[in-house]
Amino acid sequence: MKRLGIVGGIGPEATIDYYRMMIELCLIERRNYPEIIVYSINMNKMLDMTERGDLDELVQYLLTALEALKNAGADFAIIASNTPHMVFDTLQEESPLDLLSIVEATCKKAISLKMRRLLLLGTKFTMKSSFYRSIFSRKGIEIVVPEDNEIEYIHDRIFKELELGNIVQETKNRILKIVSRIKKKEGIEGVILGCTELPLMFPEDELGINFLNTSRIHVESALKRMIES
Repeated sequence: MKRLGIVGGIGPEATIDYYRMMIELCLIERRNYPEIIVYSINMNKMLDMTERGDLDELVQYLLTALEALKNAGADFAIIASNTPHMVFDTLQEESPLDLLSIVEATCKKAISLKMRRLLLLGTKFTMKSSFYRSIFSRKGIEIVVPEDNEIEYIHDRIFKELELGNIVQETKNRILKIVSRIKKKEGIEGVILGCTELPLMFPEDELGINFLNTSRIHVESALKRMIES
């Protein structure tokens, strides 16, 4: 089995979830425990670079983590977060390790479910950026996002609650109200949980539509790569 490298810490709760799911899936498939190397970066430092729009610095910071994973013996790597995928194309070109994209893995999942119109939830960086739209549009899938005030609310709750491991029912109810409004208005067929902390709040489908858990999709894709000969 190939050795997986994970750039984690963005945020810590999601990194724990990734590790837990990887072990769980290996046990379900009756495989040996996987060899995993985690490099936990400074989330605040990454967010500061993102907020300032200093994407070149962000790429270099992530490359440092990937170089460390390579030196530690990883065969390939994933980034356990959606937001840094805004620089994925550049990062992949310069990375010392082959990278597995959470966006591309989620797109493949949406295609398998024959989805054509999806709501994207995540940090404001993810919802306002084009990296999800560009990949999904190539496959004929349309991405919609909430209104600006809703984007700010979801972003705020992610960092003030979910990143700290806090699941607040009032927040969950309000986000579901946002999803319900958009479902009625836009005719969405599902929701992309485009922040790796959101599945902690929404572990199951809601409102009669699919909630795509990008963390689990990413882990399943990584495990498939790990067991390839």
